[in-house]
Amino acid sequence: MTIGHKNDRISLLVVGLLLLCAGTGTAQSAPDDQALQKEIDALKAGQQAIQKDLAEIKKLLQNQRPQPAKPAPFKLQDVSIKGAPFLGDANATLTLVEFTDYQCPFCKRHFNGVLPQIKKDYVETGKVKYVMRQFPLFSIHPRATKASEAALCAGDQAKYWEVHDRIFRDQRKLSDEDLQGHAEAEGLEATRFKDCLSSGKYTEQVKLDAAEGAKAGVRGTPSFFLGLTDPSNSDKIKATQYIRGAQAFPSFKSAIDKMLSANKGSD
Repeated sequence: MTIGHKNDRISLLVVGLLLLCAGTGTAQSAPDDQALQKEIDALKAGQQAIQKDLAEIKKLLQNQRPQPAKPAPFKLQDVSIKGAPFLGDANATLTLVEFTDYQCPFCKRHFNGVLPQIKKDYVETGKVKYVMRQFPLFSIHPRATKASEAALCAGDQAKYWEVHDRIFRDQRKLSDEDLQGHAEAEGLEATRFKDCLSSGKYTEQVKLDAAEGAKAGVRGTPSFFLGLTDPSNSDKIKATQYIRGAQAFPSFKSAIDKMLSANKGSD
């Protein structure tokens, strides 16, 4: 006898015993057995009906569950790069703009794993101009704004990227003293840097970067915009691609190669 048959047999016996207990206590006759079997069959049919109803309810609830909203398709738009620090040839074919947050772990992941490859394959070969804009998520990263200001202050002494790199190599060191230490370690004139940072010289610039990023559709970091470089206008690009988040290098390679190929064909 299989386990399933045993279970059916046990159920039958239990129901029978319950019905016997509810009866008069006299011995059952054959007609009583038939009545008992009918009641058992009715119980089984009722159980199957309930299970079917529950399955239908579950299906209905799943169909009514709200589906995650799909991001709106990216629309061509101008992205300001006026005065922003950049790497590579100012007149490279393409411009890739990153909006970053110095306390963002995903920005650090991009810095460590993807940016070096982009620099090697595209920036150093003169194909891409890499621009950095600031987008500190101050509500969750309280030191990101000051870190952005520190990097921009370092830019006054032509050391933006050196301090940028030092900050991302150790995101835990973002106090004013730490930022001063980063600057001095990179050979910046200490008093000049300290005066710049304490004066809030770039506070409004960081806010402007964040506002322009939000206007362009940035909701988190890192975020990237890719477009053709306009040699006649270094203040903005016409962005035709938007890359959201710390994507793997192949995502950037695909977007960049596709645009380079299309532009080469139009020359």
